[in-house]
Amino acid sequence: MNVIFTCGGTGGHINPAIAVAKLLKERRPQCNILFVGGDGGMECTLVPQAGFPLETLDPRSLRRGFGPKAIWHNVAGACHTAGALWKARRIIRDFHPDVIVGTGGFASFPMLRMGSKMGVPTCVHESNAVPGLTTRMVADRAAKIMVSFAESRTYYHSPERVEVVGMPVRQEFLYTKKEEAREKLGLDDRPLIVSAWGSLGARDMNKIIAEFMRLEHEAGCPWQHLHATGSYGWKWMGDYVKQKVDLSQCPGIRMEEYIYDMPTWMAAADVVIGRAGASTLNEIAASGTPCIIVPSPNVTDNHQEKNARVLGDRGAAQVLREEECTPERLFSEVKALLEDEARCRVMRRALLDLAVVDSAQRICQVILDLAKEK
Repeated sequence: MNVIFTCGGTGGHINPAIAVAKLLKERRPQCNILFVGGDGGMECTLVPQAGFPLETLDPRSLRRGFGPKAIWHNVAGACHTAGALWKARRIIRDFHPDVIVGTGGFASFPMLRMGSKMGVPTCVHESNAVPGLTTRMVADRAAKIMVSFAESRTYYHSPERVEVVGMPVRQEFLYTKKEEAREKLGLDDRPLIVSAWGSLGARDMNKIIAEFMRLEHEAGCPWQHLHATGSYGWKWMGDYVKQKVDLSQCPGIRMEEYIYDMPTWMAAADVVIGRAGASTLNEIAASGTPCIIVPSPNVTDNHQEKNARVLGDRGAAQVLREEECTPERLFSEVKALLEDEARCRVMRRALLDLAVVDSAQRICQVILDLAKEK
């Protein structure tokens, strides 16, 4: 059996594909797997590190608007995408895939479009609550559409082809115990807050966290707090925080550029503060950690707020819009949540109900079923 995984752009698109590919290889050791992504994307690092071969294409997404820059971008993009489609045709002819699996990013469009045109069964996994541009462009031709949330079914024309599979997350998010995590991290008895605004960081939100740390100091440091600044935030946030508070006088409050052992920190945490990317929300759900979610307004189709509302409507998260998220409001919400154990229990239960613990297995089964049907 030959399977192509196609994805690109962000870890949220690439890591789920790698998780499923590893499981598929365990189940079918003789299976041949090829990844196809975009030139220069994160996939160029992550996929080889995972031990899989990678081919790259150079499609270009479309830009909205009718200004000269948008028109020129779209004309150039159409030429690049046409070239990517021809290369996709060559890859399919050479590799002879039984199934093509797309997990997001415009880099996946040429393979999915050309695969369906050439009669190869295709399936797409949409991690967000609402379908992104690539998913909308290929959904009508896909044999199966896999979604993270049951609420997403209504966005597709053919619900019978939609299957709720959740989103694969690392096993550590599912099975790391709180007591073991706190002992491993050397934490004291105070509650732990973990906050992050993504791998790059968000300047305005990082400034709010700086003020939040000042409020923690004024309150006598009632909590332990680890904040991930992101790569951009790391360059300036240390100096900015010094203008607000001396962290050497705040035991247990610290900053890192990234949180590399996030499953352990999330398991140990009493409250997580973060964005509403699909990967982040599924990791929070898997760990069952009460959370305050501030969706980014700077994303296509406002999909982060729609992701967050899925959790908020089920009582699994406190959702704050960015314009509502002042340092004082955020501090008040954290304090109220930590003091309301009954609400935390409800939130933990709702999060764990949302988590699909066998997501990778479900996606793997869809692939095997489509291969049999070919």
